[in-house]
Amino acid sequence: MNGINWIAFLAVAGASLLSSCLVVVLYSLGLRMLSTAGKAPHVTPAEFTDAITIVTPAEAAAEAKRIKKAAARSPLTPFQKGLSLVVAYSCFTLCALVILFGIYLIVPALHAH
Repeated sequence: MNGINWIAFLAVAGASLLSSCLVVVLYSLGLRMLSTAGKAPHVTPAEFTDAITIVTPAEAAAEAKRIKKAAARSPLTPFQKGLSLVVAYSCFTLCALVILFGIYLIVPALHAH
């Protein structure tokens, strides 16, 4: 009986760790560039069953007001804001491509042999 191929195991563990770090870095950089461009993500209050809400409407309105004020005070030029927006969407696109590539590697039906 053969044992575990530790080299292959370590290669898979390393690739998994590296790709998960890459996804996290790309997503967080995308969020940072999105907020730098003045398009900070704003989540509206969600209502769940049994009247559980994560954010009250008053808190959501206050947050939207803070986001709008911060965008107005930004020292960036319109070109810099546009560039930040392009970088943000590029980061999100790369993040999605890394995830899709991982799915491609995992699902054997996607491989043409």
